[in-house]
Amino acid sequence: MSTQALFGQLLIGLINGSFYAMMSLGLAIIFGLLGVTNIAQGAFYMMGAVFSWLMLRELGIGYFYALLLAPIAVGLVGAAVEKLLLSRIYKLDHMYGLLLTFGILMFIQGMFVYWLQTAGRPYPVPRELAGGFNLGFMYLPKYRAWVVLASLVICFATWFAIEKTPLGRSLRAATENPALTRAFGVNVPALMTIGFGAGVALAGAAGVLAAPIYTVSPLMGADLIIVVFAIIVIGGMGSILGSIITSLSLGLLEGLAKVVYPQGSNMVVFVIMIAVLLIKPAGLLGRER
Repeated sequence: MSTQALFGQLLIGLINGSFYAMMSLGLAIIFGLLGVTNIAQGAFYMMGAVFSWLMLRELGIGYFYALLLAPIAVGLVGAAVEKLLLSRIYKLDHMYGLLLTFGILMFIQGMFVYWLQTAGRPYPVPRELAGGFNLGFMYLPKYRAWVVLASLVICFATWFAIEKTPLGRSLRAATENPALTRAFGVNVPALMTIGFGAGVALAGAAGVLAAPIYTVSPLMGADLIIVVFAIIVIGGMGSILGSIITSLSLGLLEGLAKVVYPQGSNMVVFVIMIAVLLIKPAGLLGRER
């Protein structure tokens, strides 16, 4: 295989890793704060892409405004889901959260399939990001470079907000000891709603970034969520930094596998997951509970 094809596959892997990072980061926030394994994350990813497509088609709202507005809309939907449904099961076994979010996934996906059918809708690359750069060893499309850069900025801004700001400290305190945090006058239920809304908004932002690369379809998040769950198991459930590093690394490894052994490229993540579970069940950067 030529050098250009090799770097092309690595770029595709890095782009996929960027989407994995945003979705798994949202899952890590939700699991770390609420203790809920959010199976519906793929549906919120799809919702972000569909909302951006609807904004462009029905309201004439361009890509960059949609990148701001669509995740906010997805986050508000997520906040409503947490307040109306998830808040009722926190004292129950974790299995109830998994089953409830699976039901939410099927409901949202089924609703959009009924409304839009399963055919993909194209979303145009914004004019400002059309074209690309000839680097000599490969051709780098501007939009794909933007996706990697934007996802990295969003992921590390989220990490900074959680680790270095007063709101982030309150979120982490509510995770570690909700009763004591409540005793200090912090509104823990509101923090949980904000945390879930922020977690699904990250998936919505990933959906907006993905819309010009993949066709917008109600089923676009169905397969992606399986890989994302494998990634957060490898990185460590609830580990913010583990989600980001593992996603980008495995995205590149997946791209390399498509060059070396294309038939097994889709299995790389799962083989690594099995190995990690055997050696370090808490994940590479996870904590033993």
